[in-house]
Amino acid sequence: GKISEIVKGATTSHVTIDIGSGVIVTASITNEAVADLQLEKGKQAYAVIKASDVMVGID
Repeated sequence: GKISEIVKGATTSHVTIDIGSGVIVTASITNEAVADLQLEKGKQAYAVIKASDVMVGID
């Protein structure tokens, strides 16, 4: 997808990736990783998802 936003904090950044069809993925990664990958708004990027637990809830 395409990086739509990067919000840097003290040690971590929230990177928002628009993967199309109205689907947005947000990842929390270190500021060092953002720099190493040279991430910036508008750049193409992959979102690789690994989950050992999935929570499901209802209203």
